[in-house]
Amino acid sequence: MEIQQLQQMKVKELESLLQQTAEQTLPELLMKLQQDERRSVQNLIQRYQCQLEKKEKERQRIAAMWQYEQQVKAMGYTMVAGTDEVGRGPLAGPVVAAAVILPEDVDLPEIKDSKKLSEKQRIQLDKLIKEQAVAWAIAEVDEKTIDAVNILEASRLAMRRAVEKLPQSADFVLVDGLPNPQITLPAQAIVKGDNKSISIAAASIIAKVYRDHLMDIYDKEYPAYGFAVNKGYPTEAHLRAIADVGPCAIHRMSFRPLSELM
Repeated sequence: MEIQQLQQMKVKELESLLQQTAEQTLPELLMKLQQDERRSVQNLIQRYQCQLEKKEKERQRIAAMWQYEQQVKAMGYTMVAGTDEVGRGPLAGPVVAAAVILPEDVDLPEIKDSKKLSEKQRIQLDKLIKEQAVAWAIAEVDEKTIDAVNILEASRLAMRRAVEKLPQSADFVLVDGLPNPQITLPAQAIVKGDNKSISIAAASIIAKVYRDHLMDIYDKEYPAYGFAVNKGYPTEAHLRAIADVGPCAIHRMSFRPLSELM
């Protein structure tokens, strides 16, 4: 469309045109509109330019989250899994880990560390990850095992189990946090990996969604503790419930203050 035609259009018509324009051709249209001196048109241009900049920044962020997967694939590995765990801090319930292998053409908008996402975003991404992943698996280690071996070893065990459960075997594993000696495959540990690796971030999300749902189920079985709200973490209300009615079957008795009751 010629510049003169654009300048003859009403602002609402221009906004409708911008909404219908494909993203790849939007910069060209905005450039043409720069010659329209109407303040309302200039405000419209600024708004759409900000949107484009935001989308480009997000693309760059997600592209950077592929760096570890790409480095490993450059070494000759083809099935790179990310693994992460959730639930180390709660006083009740299992620790849960997930492992995920993603294809390079995966589309996971706004993916990041599960703790930085809303519940709605996590649920949406959980669905997308499971639909698009080459393979994914979830494993849990219960409170009795946590009490027997300690939370660090239980977390490592959960991650190992998740990797071993993958329906498509991994040949390399990106591990969130510190090295996991229980994983015998070639591996690389990445501190704060759920912010740096897309595969680890995906694992953190599906593990979090799974564990939260599990704690919702436990809330119905043990309603005194508010598990649907606190997910087993030591909130003031949770600690007060323990003091009032004592621990239940899924509490981790090796964790303070529960260990002091024994």
